[in-house]
Amino acid sequence: MLFDLLSGNMAISFNDCLTQMYFFFLFGTTEFFILALMGFDRYLAICHPLHYTNIMNKRLCCQLVLGSWIGGCMVPILPTIVLSQKPFCGSKTINHFFCDVGPLVKLSAPDTFFLDAIIFTVSSTVVLSSLLLVTVSYIFIISAILRISSSSGRHKAFSTCASHFFVVTLFFGTVIFMYLRPSSGENSDMDKAVSVFYSVVTPALNPVIYSLRNKEVKNALIKVFHRKGQSWKDLGVIRCITWKIESSQQKG
Repeated sequence: MLFDLLSGNMAISFNDCLTQMYFFFLFGTTEFFILALMGFDRYLAICHPLHYTNIMNKRLCCQLVLGSWIGGCMVPILPTIVLSQKPFCGSKTINHFFCDVGPLVKLSAPDTFFLDAIIFTVSSTVVLSSLLLVTVSYIFIISAILRISSSSGRHKAFSTCASHFFVVTLFFGTVIFMYLRPSSGENSDMDKAVSVFYSVVTPALNPVIYSLRNKEVKNALIKVFHRKGQSWKDLGVIRCITWKIESSQQKG
């Protein structure tokens, strides 16, 4: 996309388009699996804090992350292969800012029932299974938080899950709207607007959302804003002194 914006050339070859679509869904599927595992991680941290370090050790973390990446690589293979076998005889203009599966299906052969069924089945399996794991984790988390007697303990537990819950809501909500709703004709403008959220906004917010839980990052931001405020305050004092000096000189 950056190359297209700089060069003005919006063309992409068919193989490159399929490759882009495959890797887009590879990373998206991996994101779903990792978000689900993060929900399970927070369940262990809140519901079983004393056993957390023994259960969620380094070896298990590596295995879960590796499994997420392997699953992300395997899931898009079948839709990509089936779509690559379809003839594209009509218009070859993609009404989107990247090679998404929906616009590509619309450009393929008229009979797309089998392809639509595969895409819907694969998407619903990945999304709903991940959402189920996240939902079950949060049911146990909320029930455990409500049993905490102190308000500070409840606040600390909620703050542990707040960033993950926000990302899950934004990411899952937009993807479900895009891929798990029935086809309703031409909604290309709406689809492109919604696609921005899960392809651009969520990845851009991830570093900010997750890093703000870090005390060192919070303290660094507070120091930066404090210095900015102090600089603006000092600048205001200097301007006030300068104005008084100039006024006294004019009176003199």
